[in-house]
Amino acid sequence: MPSTHIVIPPPPSSRAPSAVNRRTLLRLAGGGVATFGVLGAAGCAEDPPAQPDVLLAQEQSARTDAVWARAAIAGAPDRTAALTVIAEQRTQHADAVRAEIDRATGVYGDGTKPESNTPPVAPPPAPASPPTVAALRDQLGRSQRSAADLSQTLSGYRAGLLASISACCATHAGVLLA
Repeated sequence: MPSTHIVIPPPPSSRAPSAVNRRTLLRLAGGGVATFGVLGAAGCAEDPPAQPDVLLAQEQSARTDAVWARAAIAGAPDRTAALTVIAEQRTQHADAVRAEIDRATGVYGDGTKPESNTPPVAPPPAPASPPTVAALRDQLGRSQRSAADLSQTLSGYRAGLLASISACCATHAGVLLA
């Protein structure tokens, strides 16, 4: 009958504080690596593709509003100052939303960015005929409501960003274009 030896490690006080050799490390990690490898490989195969960022529609809306405001100057030259402010601020909104989308995507340790399912939004073409101030006011009202509705489903910085964009759109529509 073979004899079985049980090795009992010395009490912690007599052991060297950081004496971990390669053999001990491999023995401790051996079972975990095999388990992780099997579970990790199964998990990778089942990951759904990343969805576009929920802020994408807000970026598109802001860029569209900016183009509309610039185009509306042709039909209302007396409102050029207000329409220029709206176009500039809506462009800033789009840029701020894009910066948040990019921040959330992250950056790898080597400085490269991961592939994103939320590509940058190109400014839309100008409308065929210049929109009226009333049409732009309605568009800004829709943008305001959309930003407000989405802000209520988010938290932290994103909620605050959209709430401030919503307030700005309300000011554009209710004050600058009144």
